[in-house]
Amino acid sequence: MAGGWAKDGAVSEQIEASINDELARLKAQRGPVGDSLAYCAECGEEIPEARRAALPGVKLCVECASERDAKNRGRGGINRRGSKDSQLK
Repeated sequence: MAGGWAKDGAVSEQIEASINDELARLKAQRGPVGDSLAYCAECGEEIPEARRAALPGVKLCVECASERDAKNRGRGGINRRGSKDSQLK
């Protein structure tokens, strides 16, 4: 399917490389470690027992964790391995 000077399967290799890069980035993010807190480290609200049991090492309540996650979603969607033509679409 690839044209020009690209070898067959080049598009699949680009997609696979992008997926592997993203998986490596996600694995590099550390999850909670240690003992769970009974009260949120940011707002002081009680963290429910069910949340502490489901996520060992949790330090934030659901609201504070949601706010922190919303701030960290600034990642762009440009495939930098793609050709210039694919980025212009």
